[in-house]
Amino acid sequence: MQKKTLVLGASVKEERYANKAVKKLRANNIDVVAIGLRKGVIGEVVIETEKLPFKDIHTITLYVGPQHQEVYFDYILSLQPKRVLFNPGTENTVLIDLLEANNIESEIACTLVLLATRQY
Repeated sequence: MQKKTLVLGASVKEERYANKAVKKLRANNIDVVAIGLRKGVIGEVVIETEKLPFKDIHTITLYVGPQHQEVYFDYILSLQPKRVLFNPGTENTVLIDLLEANNIESEIACTLVLLATRQY
């Protein structure tokens, strides 16, 4: 099953985990769209800076700290993903409760580890 993924907090900086996640997701033949603070490209994935109305998002993987997430709450809900992954350092009980209230699965897990262990 294809799990089209939105990487929220993407960066062109290769040392960033969001950058590594985009590359690893694509290496696993997963469709990826990305949003970051600055436009750029990771491989063939364009980093957008606007909250675009992407379709058929299965997973949103967060690389945005909790203190900066609130501006994305309505956007995340509008995409109606099946799940949201909270990578280390992005855990946010307010957002987790909001997702639960909207029947969206949340998981505190590292995208890179899930991919490496074939649990994605």
